[in-house]
Amino acid sequence: MNAKKSSCETCANFIYDDQSDTYFCDINLDEDEMARFLTFNTVNCPYYDFYDEYAIVRKQN
Repeated sequence: MNAKKSSCETCANFIYDDQSDTYFCDINLDEDEMARFLTFNTVNCPYYDFYDEYAIVRKQN
């Protein structure tokens, strides 16, 4: 079974917490945004920032 990646999994604001062993959104969300996040309705998230660990290296070259 292939699981489809959500946009959160590729977002720079989706942070892993070692203590709770979970991922969470590092943006301060209001009540409506948090409800959308918890129901995985994040299609057009205004805080989405693609995580690209090689972006800085490309700028240096």
